[in-house]
Amino acid sequence: MNNIVAIVGRPNVGKSTLFNRLTQSRMAIVDTESGTTRDRQYGKAEWSGVEFSLIDTGGWVVNSEDIFEDEINKQVQIGIEEADVLLFVVDVLNGVTDLDDRVASLLRRTNKPTLLVANKADTFEWHYAAAVFYAFGLGDPFPISAINGSGTGELLDAILARFTTKEDTKPEEDLPRFSIVGRPNVGKSSLLNALVGEERAIVTEIAGTTRDSIYTRYCKFGFDFFLVDTAGIRKKGKVTEDIEYYSVLRSIRAIENSDVCILLLDATRGIEGQDLNIFSLIQRNKKSLVVCVNKWDLTEEKTQKSIKFFENTIRERLSPFVDFPIIFTSAVTKQRIFKILETAAKIYKNRTTKVPTHQLNEILLEEIEKYPPPANKGKYIKIKYVTQLPNMQIPSFVFFCNLPQWVKEPYKRFLENKIRSHWDFSGTPINIFIRQK
Repeated sequence: MNNIVAIVGRPNVGKSTLFNRLTQSRMAIVDTESGTTRDRQYGKAEWSGVEFSLIDTGGWVVNSEDIFEDEINKQVQIGIEEADVLLFVVDVLNGVTDLDDRVASLLRRTNKPTLLVANKADTFEWHYAAAVFYAFGLGDPFPISAINGSGTGELLDAILARFTTKEDTKPEEDLPRFSIVGRPNVGKSSLLNALVGEERAIVTEIAGTTRDSIYTRYCKFGFDFFLVDTAGIRKKGKVTEDIEYYSVLRSIRAIENSDVCILLLDATRGIEGQDLNIFSLIQRNKKSLVVCVNKWDLTEEKTQKSIKFFENTIRERLSPFVDFPIIFTSAVTKQRIFKILETAAKIYKNRTTKVPTHQLNEILLEEIEKYPPPANKGKYIKIKYVTQLPNMQIPSFVFFCNLPQWVKEPYKRFLENKIRSHWDFSGTPINIFIRQK
């Protein structure tokens, strides 16, 4: 299971620049104005074949004029509590500041592996200036430049060295694992209670560590699977009601531990930015998806037209992946809650579907002949053979051709759509590989 690394520090030390450097993206907004990052940003980073989740938190501030100060600081504290390794970023140009002292004091009390990152050491001369940060008592500083990448290799080596080998808390039984995810107050707990509430005797819990997922065995009405419960990830005593109770940070672990994610949306609020964040997490982790529009009993208009409009809006916002089921439900009235389980079980089956090679070649080569890949520089691309790879996390197909480097993303999407039109892979992501014949 992936480790989580959180980047913390005061404003304007280069946390978002470092986040973008390590994730090799431009996801975090970088600006000279302090307080630019307010919500946590999250992404995947990889080094030496090891993948981990990276969190960019807002700058820690006190007594500022920013009306979001308290909320930003709460988000930082959540990041610190949930992470396995902390990166404390300071600015080598400015030296030690009062705010740095406060953050260092906070981190010393966590007893978590903390790496002191002296950023903005763009030239070798600034490396000597990093010695001033030994005053924090957090070990050797790592002089780096997030803007040009120098020193980040050594930092990544040190991050990997701090990871503890986690025991896989996955239950021994080889059963499907479904997780209910979504933004705060969307009805995740209500749905979970509606599913397992009355007949507790048939439900057993298999707990992981405090911050890992709790597996709830669901064995009734012909179903047998584990519900990956996000509620077990955080100690209740550490949560205040106004904090995002089920944050993206906690969703990361639930998503990583599941086969199928049941993404809950709020019918009264539509699809929002946080929903898109969680959806992108599901996609990045190659998990299957069922979208549930909860609180459907609270909507005024329940016509076929309004359902169609809602469905089209959701698929438009979540495109280009649109082949997933959408269920309109209510956890309070228990409307269609068992339809959710039936659909999740069906999608899990789709995830493990194996298509015989002779079928793939008979059907797809004919489709390819009708619409071949576009020629490049007068040379024609000929796809000769297709097969499905065995023992893969998700359905994966390899197309063998003479010029694989010239087959672009739009044509790969065409091939994926053709596979989906002939075989039922609804709700499940598909890998398409083009290889030299």
